[in-house]
Amino acid sequence: MPEYSYQHPHIQQRLGLPNLGLGLGLRNTHFQDILQHGAQVGWFEIISENFIDHHGYARHVLDKIAEICTIVMHGVSLSIGSSDALDFDYLRKIKQLAKELQPAWVSDHLCWTGVASVNTHDLLPLPLNEATLKHVVERVRIVQDFLERPLILENPSTYVEFELSTMPEHAFLSALARQTGCGLLLDVNNVHVSAYNHGFDAADYIRQLPAEHIVQIHLAGPTQCGSYMIDTHDQPVPTPVWHLYALAQELTGGVSTLLEWDANIPSYPELLAELDKARQVMAGTIPQMAISRSDSEGLSTPVQFQLAEQNEQSGCPI
Repeated sequence: MPEYSYQHPHIQQRLGLPNLGLGLGLRNTHFQDILQHGAQVGWFEIISENFIDHHGYARHVLDKIAEICTIVMHGVSLSIGSSDALDFDYLRKIKQLAKELQPAWVSDHLCWTGVASVNTHDLLPLPLNEATLKHVVERVRIVQDFLERPLILENPSTYVEFELSTMPEHAFLSALARQTGCGLLLDVNNVHVSAYNHGFDAADYIRQLPAEHIVQIHLAGPTQCGSYMIDTHDQPVPTPVWHLYALAQELTGGVSTLLEWDANIPSYPELLAELDKARQVMAGTIPQMAISRSDSEGLSTPVQFQLAEQNEQSGCPI
């Protein structure tokens, strides 16, 4: 396998990748605003899968936006931690899309999304131990070699932990980054969510990461659902997450920031106003916003729906 220059320890800041400033997730509900009034941000993050083999109106808009703004590709189907073989058909499509769009980087998640060719459409947690680390390190190296670029991996929000885990997530990510030269997408909202659900110190988690590998930060708003915090991406960023963001920016010296909002999506001007709060934080003012709450604790994945349907047909209770 060839040596990559970004793996060498003397190359410090962002693996040679730029600080893009403040950006937004590109959503089709905002296409008209962007086309009529301009982007008003420096970059957009797309969900890669939405544009694989896509040649319709959304791709036409993306191509026009890519002429004036930097694009980052963010995937949800790499399944880097799965025991299934890597999907090289998927990787070829990612590589082709990257060739066409020339994104600043390509990212995905530290997770698995299915097994035996069944996609759960969920970002599932891994058992964090030496065996899993060795497995993921090998796969990241293969993906980076195939894509011919560093892979940027995001910490997921999690709701369960494995008894087989022997290391905290920040230690796993740190070792993964140092052994492969991959970058880290630090989702400070996900850190807050997982810390609440599992009882660890969110600020300490961020302090333990190798700051020189953090390429990007995600911001989002969660929802407290009974005894769990859920990564809903449908609320304003709450005060505790802004505090974590301020810490991350201090430790890294400033990296690209992306606001995610995927449901109950506000108007484009409202979204820009929420993103502008990041500037306030970097200037020393923390916005005061309570965490959204819901009475519901019910969560289901496509796998649970499928199992429920099969059990109902067979007459077996879940």
